[in-house]
Amino acid sequence: MSWGPLLAAAPWLAAVAIVLWRVRQSRSLDEYSAGALAEPPSLSVVVPARNESANITRCVASLRASTYAALEVIVVDDHSSDDTARLAREAAGGDSRIRVVAARDLEPGWLGKQWACAHGASLARGRVLCFTDADTVHAPDLHVRSVRALLDRRADLLSVAGAQELGTFWERLMQPQVFALLFARYGGSEIVSRATRPEDVIANGQYLLFQRSSYDALGGHASVRRKVAEDLALAMRAKRHGMRVHLIQGLDQLSTRMYASLGALVRGWMKNVYAGGIETLPSGRVVRLLFPLLLLTPILFWLAPPVALGLWLAGLLSAGAGAWALVTCAILLLWWLIVYTAMTRRPWYALAAPMGNLLLGYIFLRAIARGTHVEWKGREYELQGDDDG
Repeated sequence: MSWGPLLAAAPWLAAVAIVLWRVRQSRSLDEYSAGALAEPPSLSVVVPARNESANITRCVASLRASTYAALEVIVVDDHSSDDTARLAREAAGGDSRIRVVAARDLEPGWLGKQWACAHGASLARGRVLCFTDADTVHAPDLHVRSVRALLDRRADLLSVAGAQELGTFWERLMQPQVFALLFARYGGSEIVSRATRPEDVIANGQYLLFQRSSYDALGGHASVRRKVAEDLALAMRAKRHGMRVHLIQGLDQLSTRMYASLGALVRGWMKNVYAGGIETLPSGRVVRLLFPLLLLTPILFWLAPPVALGLWLAGLLSAGAGAWALVTCAILLLWWLIVYTAMTRRPWYALAAPMGNLLLGYIFLRAIARGTHVEWKGREYELQGDDDG
């Protein structure tokens, strides 16, 4: 075999090697002590919840088990049509640290989650604010470790990247691919923490920990009230204001099941991927016009080798093209073995990766077609012409 196919496969090998090197640059909450802080700052945990009856009980129960000494929890029921509020109160079990409150009527110009978070923050008394989703589960030591990390790093915003709970075939197939894209774009936690450009920081909305003074200086959630990816927008805004934005892994301290079905998965990522992703781009009409192509490029990068392999097996491509396809497919198989083993402990899902690539492409195409029109949890938003907060 000539060197041509091997050289042609070099971009795939280089991409895998670079991403793996960048991902390895991460730190964990395990490095920080779970022992009680000598003088713990008061901590307010705000949980926005809309139609979260399937999740709110275990979330509140996990918060009740927190070992943090100066804790209050505010669950904001965002006009749920199910039993979210009742279940939250039952899970609180009369714990005086936990309040369940109703969000005010949603004002025009706001997205619901930001509105609920802002209401919770207005009631919070803590020197440190934590915003966490209702589908999260918190280990008892999470808040002690994360507040210690916030103070140790002198961060204004610390976000924790936890473990993803994957229950169904489609979750196990698709979620690792989405997170692989995020890792490829942003790298490991320390690369994000050392980033100097706002476009290179990211935060996980499942757990945002703010110094209260920094949150207020940013303008709180009001400053990103029209951003579909409010976590990303807050991180970028903080970096633009010269604040310290840090990301850290907490795989043993925080877990989340984002979507429990294929339909929810499609709707959820379709909401975020275009309207949220376009906010990360530099200003400029040309760049934004090219964004759909940029969004689809990784999918094409992953799909080209297996498609070429199939065409070669069908006798439609030359031996040289077939050799290239074999080499690149082997590289991609190794990549997906690493990804699926890390996230699912089921390496055989790597064999189904092309199916996941196709479905991800479908989600991205639908998101592009919808543009800045967003629908989520029974509400619709049109974000065209939104400012940058």
